[in-house]
Amino acid sequence: MTAEPMSIMEHPALVSFWDFQGEDALQAKGPHPYRLQEMAGAVERRPEGVFGPQSLRFERGQWLRIPRAECPALNFRGQGAKLTLAAWIKREPAPEKQCQAVAGMWNETEKKRQYCMFLNLRIWDSADQVCGHVSSVGGPTPGHPWCMTTAIGATPVPMQEWRFAAFTYDGSFAKVYLDGKLDARLAFNPFPYFDGLYDGGEHGADFTVGGVHRSGEMGNFFAGSLGGLAVFSEALSEEELSAIAPALTR
Repeated sequence: MTAEPMSIMEHPALVSFWDFQGEDALQAKGPHPYRLQEMAGAVERRPEGVFGPQSLRFERGQWLRIPRAECPALNFRGQGAKLTLAAWIKREPAPEKQCQAVAGMWNETEKKRQYCMFLNLRIWDSADQVCGHVSSVGGPTPGHPWCMTTAIGATPVPMQEWRFAAFTYDGSFAKVYLDGKLDARLAFNPFPYFDGLYDGGEHGADFTVGGVHRSGEMGNFFAGSLGGLAVFSEALSEEELSAIAPALTR
C-alpha cells in the first residue's frame, strides 16, 4: 500500500509531515522540518508502510517527542487555536486495557494539557474509537478527576488494518474522522468547545507521539504501527481529509 503525499505537501496550512521513510525517518517534511526523538530505544522500522515501504512499529513503552522549545509551530493555544492532526495507524492488541495516545501536546501530570489524539479513552460510554482531546484549563475538567472534553467517534478502530484517523479543532468544535469521513456520534462528534486551548507558556507540554506524561510518568502508550503523521494549522474539511485518505479507503 502506497499513498500519494502530494496533496499533503501542497496544502497551504501544512505545518509538518512525517512519512517515516528512508534512513532519516524521524525528520519531518514541509514548512517546519522538526525532528522526532526516540525516547525509549530505537523504534522498529517495519518493512510495510503507507507512503512507501516503511513504517514505525512501537513496542510497549516506546514513544517519541520534540521538546516544546524546538517546535513552536505545533504549539496551538488560546481562543483562536485551529488545528488538524492526521495519523495513518495500524493497531495491535495491547497487554492492558487503557487509553492510547497517538500525538499531541498533553501533559496530565503537570496539568498542561492542550490537544491530543487518543484511541480507546473509555469515557462517555466509549471504547476503541478515535478521540480528539481539547483543554482550555490544562488540568482536569472541573468536577471530574480527569479531562472530559473530547470529540469521540462512533466506530471502533479495528486491529491489524491500516486506517486513517484525523482530529480537527476550529475554535468552536472538535471533530474526529475515520478514513476521511466524519465519524458522527450524537453529542460527542462534533463536540462543541468554545473555550480555546490552554497556553502552557514557556514550560508547557512537549509534543509527544505514542504516549503522554500522566500520573508522574510516561504512559498511555500506543500499540501498533504508525505509517504517517501530519499536522496542519487549520481545521481541514471532510472533503480535504478524504482527499488525503484514498489509498486506505479504496
